[in-house]
Amino acid sequence: MTKTPQHNVSNAERALLVGVGWKRAPRFPGMPAGEQGRVSLAELVELAKSAGADIVGTVFQVRDSADSATLVGRGKLDEIRAEANAHQAPLIIFDSNLSPVQQRNIEELTERRVIDRTQLILDIFARHARSREGQLQVELAQLNYMLPRLTGKGTAMSRLGGKSGGGGAGGAGGAGRIGVRGPGEKKLETDRRRIRDRVSKIQTGIADLRKQRALRREARNAVPLGTIALVGYTNAGKSTLFNALSQAEVLVSARMFATLDPTIRAVRLPSNRRVLVSDTVGFIRDLPKSLLTAFRATLEEVQEAALILHVSDISNAHHDELDEEVHKILEELGVADRPILRVLNKVDQLTAEERESLKAISGNGKMTHDEGPVMVSALTGEGIDELLRRIDVALPTDPLVSLSLRLPLSQGRTLALIHALGRVLRTEVEDEDMLLDAEVPVSIARRLRLNEYAVEGTSKLALT
Repeated sequence: MTKTPQHNVSNAERALLVGVGWKRAPRFPGMPAGEQGRVSLAELVELAKSAGADIVGTVFQVRDSADSATLVGRGKLDEIRAEANAHQAPLIIFDSNLSPVQQRNIEELTERRVIDRTQLILDIFARHARSREGQLQVELAQLNYMLPRLTGKGTAMSRLGGKSGGGGAGGAGGAGRIGVRGPGEKKLETDRRRIRDRVSKIQTGIADLRKQRALRREARNAVPLGTIALVGYTNAGKSTLFNALSQAEVLVSARMFATLDPTIRAVRLPSNRRVLVSDTVGFIRDLPKSLLTAFRATLEEVQEAALILHVSDISNAHHDELDEEVHKILEELGVADRPILRVLNKVDQLTAEERESLKAISGNGKMTHDEGPVMVSALTGEGIDELLRRIDVALPTDPLVSLSLRLPLSQGRTLALIHALGRVLRTEVEDEDMLLDAEVPVSIARRLRLNEYAVEGTSKLALT
């Protein structure tokens, strides 16, 4: 009988967490050796809690390099096993991505179930995906992760020899060894083939869903609106900010990866322009590329965005390091050169001294400047109006054009659309015409052919 790795962390399952720091790892100035590993381990604690684990303890080690067989070395594994026994923890979670060989060796030596960081994140994603595409993407990532980790049950089936295979059950290699041929290998191959068939079906299903989403986006773009994507490290407060901007009721949770499926809402800016704002999956350090591919639904919104709002948790002592991780992922997505507006969230959690220091660095205490980051508190609403104004300024597409127009009163629909989609500064009725000065997005002005109604002195260059 063939077994596959378990991906689920049951509620209240007792877990021991293991972190590793590297002496030669690149680090920020002043950061001691291994500190990045400690920060990552603290993050793993939050990830494990999000998966429903009961954290009974942590073990940390600083190494020069990874042990190819066990990652941490045999001596450290003995310590880890003793800790797991002492706390009666059936599960050990490593804050590293383990190779199939390392995972199998650690399980054998600790006599515990072992999962790594990727497996834990997959479990959390599986819990939180709500859309059909999100669920398929999680399953696809899980199957691709599982495929190289398929093993038989026990030594006799975990390594099966061929005509001269060595190192399998039965001691030294040799031709025609009894009990190591045939059925087990066929069973493994059957399971692998079933997984590959399922992967193929999922990929076809995802491709169909992507076509449907592309059609919806095309229909959405028929009425040209600027698109804005919220990005940031997981738990930076993106969903809370999204709700504050759009008056939506998106799930807000302190747990990591509470938001996986894309949510898009229309927001009206101070100029009266309407834009589309999308909430996206939170980024995280060492996010597996398979997951970047998997959550294409949310990441496509980032790639299509005219403006990216990079949300940072300014109250986090390591926010600079986390921002760097976000920037790396934006580079992988090929959007690092897109217009980006920095948003420093959770300023309500700063002390008065920290606020003053931040203002001095950000803009000499003047947050109305159109350069530098915007300080907000999505929870209290502080700075939201200023953020909307800055979005209005920074949005590179569909700029506003100032027009002086003379429209016949019979053009009621056009007048209504100018009021709805632009900002009217002055109106005056003269005979059977409406004279008005207005600021209107270029796309709307072109669609309504407002150049036909522009009075003398109004530039028509932006409308042609």
